[in-house]
Amino acid sequence: MPATCVVGLQWGDEAKGKIVDILTEKHDIVVRYQGGANAGHTVVTGDETYKLSLIPSGIFRPDVQCVVAGGVVINPAALLEEIDALKARGIKVGDNLMLSDRAHVILPWHFEEDRLIDKQCTSGEAIGTTLRGIGPCYRDKVGRSFAIRVGDMYRYDFRDRITQIVEAKNSILLGLGGNDVELDPVDIFEQYHGFAERLKPHVADTTAYLLDAVESGKKVLFEGAQGALLDIDHGTFPFVTSSNSSGVGVSAGSGVPGRYISKVIGIVKAYTTRVGGGPFPTEQDNEIGQEIRDRGNEYGTVTKRPRRCGWFDAVAARYTARLSGVDALAVMLLDVPA
Repeated sequence: MPATCVVGLQWGDEAKGKIVDILTEKHDIVVRYQGGANAGHTVVTGDETYKLSLIPSGIFRPDVQCVVAGGVVINPAALLEEIDALKARGIKVGDNLMLSDRAHVILPWHFEEDRLIDKQCTSGEAIGTTLRGIGPCYRDKVGRSFAIRVGDMYRYDFRDRITQIVEAKNSILLGLGGNDVELDPVDIFEQYHGFAERLKPHVADTTAYLLDAVESGKKVLFEGAQGALLDIDHGTFPFVTSSNSSGVGVSAGSGVPGRYISKVIGIVKAYTTRVGGGPFPTEQDNEIGQEIRDRGNEYGTVTKRPRRCGWFDAVAARYTARLSGVDALAVMLLDVPA
């Protein structure tokens, strides 16, 4: 059994990137299998600190193959910005990065939908969206009619597809109160055609690649994003993310059957944090919580938002450990509450 999975067992931000970076040297392939640019991983290499959102943490080892699988939703501009930033700092990003042709693409209408829907949710507790178009993109993925995958950007009818969807989306956005929004299909096509050309060397059938890899005995490391308590089906719904962020999402997001995964490592912090609304039984909304926040530098890697902080919740961790089939635990940031 050649595959290992690293998954967060809380509401994300458990320092998974550090563990993945340590384990990478013992693996041939590192896979990101769900989520989007709303996730953030911080990796410290020597005196350098890197913040990643879409690219797997294994990118710092040039002999390791990094795979962004079909379960991830892609903002091409964000991915290219991340690639350019890494290259500018001397990190190799070439044929060691593969992007699934089945990954769904975040487009301008997704950002507008996110903004307009969030604007209307003025009553009750906010679900904590990062306004990066993640939820609307996953919604179109499930709805299918308006979905565009990475591979679709190379089809002969891509321009017509954009025009067709923009016509429908302009009506939808108007109904959501977007009176000032008028998407231009020509501009969108030109922009995303440019993205597609730059990303083309990385695009591949990652499902077939990963199945060949595990069947041939290569060592694969699956890198989860967010945390199991944010799982769309098994988390603290509706205050969750839009994908299966627990261990049960690995197979769906990557296409690799569970029988190939020999070890699941659950990551927890010695305390608990979460971003956005939702239940938090051990939260310390007081000076203790602020001290934890300051000592742990609990501000979003991507959003910079201050995280809600509280004590370690063993009941919640037991639930997510069972849900994700955890074999081992890594407890991070023990020095913060000490």
